[in-house]
Amino acid sequence: MSHDFPAQRAETLSVYSDLQAKHGLPDIADVDFFFVPVSESSDWRPLAEHLSNDGYECQYVTAQEKGDAPYLVATLSEQIISASAIWISEEVATRAALEHGFRPDGWGLEG
Repeated sequence: MSHDFPAQRAETLSVYSDLQAKHGLPDIADVDFFFVPVSESSDWRPLAEHLSNDGYECQYVTAQEKGDAPYLVATLSEQIISASAIWISEEVATRAALEHGFRPDGWGLEG
């Protein structure tokens, strides 16, 4: 199954616009990208290594309660915040995630 990058981009731009309009966004922040495994055999370590080589700081979060899914957080620290900057970083990370058996599950800002 092919990933729909245009739809993902459109959603990112829409979410960014909504957040900017409702709350305002900082000029600089840490950006977190979230990825969930496609199957139980998906190994987060190769993905974390790949993303770390691209400058992302990675943390794997195991399921805290029954029914929760584990996920990988890939963070870019102190980024200039704009819709296009978030999308470029998200696309890079998503392409790596898809190659390693993970799918994107959104993004968030810290700072």
